[in-house]
Amino acid sequence: MKRVDYVDVSVRAVFHVVLVTSLYLLFVGHNSPGGGFVGGLVAGSAIAMRYVAGGIDAVRSLTPVKPWTILGAGIVVAGVTAAAPLLWGRPPLEAHILDLHLPVFGDVHVSTTLAFDTGVYLVVVGLVLMVFEAFGDDLTDAPLDAAP
Repeated sequence: MKRVDYVDVSVRAVFHVVLVTSLYLLFVGHNSPGGGFVGGLVAGSAIAMRYVAGGIDAVRSLTPVKPWTILGAGIVVAGVTAAAPLLWGRPPLEAHILDLHLPVFGDVHVSTTLAFDTGVYLVVVGLVLMVFEAFGDDLTDAPLDAAP
């Protein structure tokens, strides 16, 4: 009889729901409290669940790129979004809103704040991935009480 790992099955059932919730917080939070940081923390909790269920290999299988690439991309997106208004003589972090009419979604208000929050989201997710990469792997398979 095949052994059922309840943690693994539970994580597989909940993982994508938690990620979609984190994206919801990212998109909704740019007009209210929340946004990139809170969404990134929720995505980090999904990554932590994958680590508990499958170890470092499950975390590494989440993305084909290295964690520092995600973190660096987030810093670039947030930095460019924050500094772009300086090119037009405006103060940094000044928000601009673009009103669009999309066929499926209707009227959509896109703000530069969303781009900044997306950068923050990527920084938090990249940092969580880096923490698991740095501290989540066993360096040796030797027992703890073994003498060097």
